Amino acid sequence: MKKVLRFSNVRTAAALLFTGLLFLPPNAAHGHAYPDHADPKVGASVAGSPAVIRIWFDGDLEPAFSTITVQDGNGIRVDKGDGHVYSSDATLLEISLPPLPPGTYRVTWDVVAKDTHRTRGYYTFTVR
Repeated sequence: MKKVLRFSNVRTAAALLFTGLLFLPPNAAHGHAYPDHADPKVGASVAGSPAVIRIWFDGDLEPAFSTITVQDGNGIRVDKGDGHVYSSDATLLEISLPPLPPGTYRVTWDVVAKDTHRTRGYYTFTVR
């Protein structure tokens, strides 16, 4: 005798499967690299000019497609133009600075994660 699968059984099975999927842990490889922390810190007021700006991300970056720049309060670029992903830590983006006078500075980043998803943003810090 052939067993017949009833519509209500299919619906019940689908509902159970969907409910089970809700309780799976999120995928660790979320696909985007987001800033974890920075030096100087976001919104910090620092005594004296930092020599380097560093931003650590929560995932590895693609060096060829990741950039960082620093501008003064007038929108003029003030970094040394040597922004790069750190060679021994693919989560670290950094750029060198000349001595900066007191003022507020904007750090802008545009990065591509290893899986090709792009994120970008900015933060400010103040030199006293």
